[in-house]
Amino acid sequence: MAVVEEEAAPAAAAAADDASDPAAGSSDNEITVEEASFVRSEPPQDGSAPPVVSSDMQVLHDKVKKQVIKEGHGNKPLKYATCFVHYRAWAQGSSHKFEDTWQEQHPIELVLGKEKKEMSGLGIGVGTMKSGERALLHVGWELGYGKEGSFSFPNVPPMADLVYEVELIGFDDIKEGKARSEMTVEERIAAADRRKNEGNEYFKEKKLEEAMQQYEMALAYMGDDFMFQLFGKYRDMALAVKNPCHLNMAQCLIKLNRFDEAIAQCSIVLSEDETNVKALFRRGKAKSELGQTESAREDFLKAKKYSPEDKDILRELRLLAEQDKALYQKQKELYKGLFGPRPPEVKPKKANYLAIFWQWLVSLIHHLVRMFKRKNE
Repeated sequence: MAVVEEEAAPAAAAAADDASDPAAGSSDNEITVEEASFVRSEPPQDGSAPPVVSSDMQVLHDKVKKQVIKEGHGNKPLKYATCFVHYRAWAQGSSHKFEDTWQEQHPIELVLGKEKKEMSGLGIGVGTMKSGERALLHVGWELGYGKEGSFSFPNVPPMADLVYEVELIGFDDIKEGKARSEMTVEERIAAADRRKNEGNEYFKEKKLEEAMQQYEMALAYMGDDFMFQLFGKYRDMALAVKNPCHLNMAQCLIKLNRFDEAIAQCSIVLSEDETNVKALFRRGKAKSELGQTESAREDFLKAKKYSPEDKDILRELRLLAEQDKALYQKQKELYKGLFGPRPPEVKPKKANYLAIFWQWLVSLIHHLVRMFKRKNE
């Protein structure tokens, strides 16, 4: 199954080396995610307290310091770039985080140079990061919630220094300083499509983490709040970008053995289009890898219903049948070992009628002799 769009399908098919995917020559795009289901490049720590980082402390500003947790790639965002960020935040010295966008599954949008006053320290840190980079930021209270602390977050007292664990998902320098809410429908769809295409290029180069970041950026333009407002042709236009991003994201996750997340991505597509063969196939593939055989078979059979001649679907169903047969044989051998070999069947001996007759005759003669003796006496 191709992962990129029609015009790049042959190259993508070769690069992806994905013979296991149905409809390999299909022309529809494949990858989309919703704002409520972002995929992380790697699962961060549990977030109950700031992570312990051993890298060098970089001084970015008199009140902002940074420690790199994971290196990023590419360029750094310019002033007025629209950045998409995940973060956790704590008051310095506290183990109680007061905000967590990973947990909320909703990254924030930060326009550098136009951020809120309480996020000015976060903005300084993000401006030094590359896409995919994760870092620990130490921000002085002057560039945080100030002398008053936060009314919205009681865990942030007055004059509290802040600690952020932050990841820059990506940024967009196009339309300088223009937030998503200020864009037209066409502009948001076009921005998402650009990111999707960049993700496809990374995928062809087998840079799966970078590809997923681009797909996640594309989906950031296609959040629930935006999709709920769309009808008719505009909704169709948005789904033509969004659903391929989810499906390509699922493909990346399968290749990275992150099967549960792949299932979630396919399920998002199926909630919009329950007949989507690619979503059914990839979800079935991920379930099969997790050992969820019956559920996987259901997805493959549904996919077969809509694409009955697809060789890849038929192959997966055949593999499941072979697995079932092998499991049955294994269980049969196991039970045989538990209960031991079956005892040989004891066949009844054939009756010897001649011997029986002679026994009867002897018994009769013996009886007659005894009767004769008694009569004589």
